[in-house]
Amino acid sequence: MHTPTLSDLPPQSAAWVEIDIHDQSLTLWHGQTPGHRCLISTGKAGTGQSEGSGQTPLGWHYVRAAIGADAPDNAAFRGRRETGDVYTPALAAKHPERDWVLSRILWLCGLEKGHNRGGQLDSQRRYIYLHGTPPDEPMGVPASHGCVRLRLDDLHYLFTQASPGTPVWLHDGSV
Repeated sequence: MHTPTLSDLPPQSAAWVEIDIHDQSLTLWHGQTPGHRCLISTGKAGTGQSEGSGQTPLGWHYVRAAIGADAPDNAAFRGRRETGDVYTPALAAKHPERDWVLSRILWLCGLEKGHNRGGQLDSQRRYIYLHGTPPDEPMGVPASHGCVRLRLDDLHYLFTQASPGTPVWLHDGSV
């Protein structure tokens, strides 16, 4: 895996991911050409860098790990491990407060020291992921505990395109 450097971002010819928190959208770019676009759901508590805040961090990140390539659709994860459960509405009724992490995980690592990397601001240590969510969860509105939620079809596609090392830019639309 190649770790991107800030001076080379965004890439001129490689794949990268843009997450616009204001618009609640994700765009997969190929260099300067936009590709797949979808609605997402980020932190209900807004944006922020601090551990325990429930907020979605801003800035340049990269995909540190891709987890769950062989997992079935709606496989439930805890601590980046499959639980053996497959999400159903009946299972959800038994665990109404659970923030479901389903099917695949793209685990993010910050690239900006003192902003989203290191100490209490570290996105990787905060376990910030792009992950699947139940089909009845809203998209296009902030509702997560800080991660980026996607519909399963969008997540499956992104998982094939955004391998470890892929840059990910999270911003609030004010750029």
